[in-house]
Amino acid sequence: MTKTQLNPRVSLLLSIVILVGTARLINASCLNPLSNFTPIGAMGLFGGTYFSQRWKAFAFPLLTLLFSDLIINGMIYGGKYGIMYSGWMYNYAIFAGIVLLGKVLMKKVNLQNFLLSGVAASIGFWLLVDFGVWFGGGMDIRTGGPLSRDLNGLIQCYIQGYPYMLNFLAGTLGYGAVMFGAIEFAKIKLPNIAFEQA
Repeated sequence: MTKTQLNPRVSLLLSIVILVGTARLINASCLNPLSNFTPIGAMGLFGGTYFSQRWKAFAFPLLTLLFSDLIINGMIYGGKYGIMYSGWMYNYAIFAGIVLLGKVLMKKVNLQNFLLSGVAASIGFWLLVDFGVWFGGGMDIRTGGPLSRDLNGLIQCYIQGYPYMLNFLAGTLGYGAVMFGAIEFAKIKLPNIAFEQA
């Protein structure tokens, strides 16, 4: 009888996703200049790039996001938004789109593809999430009332979300550099691990 061994590549990839996913908890408790400096964009691109099996590419980053959201909502925010925040399924669908971007744009890992993927993921996330905020009746920070239900309200929603998009972009590129760099370094230092099979 043969023992089933855990693929060391999968173990390394999963460890990196989980480790970086816990970094979300650091600044989740308040709005500050680093709000939205988050690893979730990098996690999505990383999963799409390095997990060759589609279910792993989506499941591992999405489950890490889910567990960190449950901790943030339950422990940091004390459940004031319920178990999950309003609109979470819409945001998770957008996050799944980032995983897909990693699959499509990062077929070859290099600096150009990494930067292109990071920028595309961040801009796409901003446009889609803030559209959801506006569509759901989000707040106009200038007036304290709801955003107007017209093009001006949508533009205002994008304007007030822009600084958070820049932080999301910085987080995606910063955490992504660590995650992608770790695997590319491991490929050189651990040549016996089959990095093409996960």
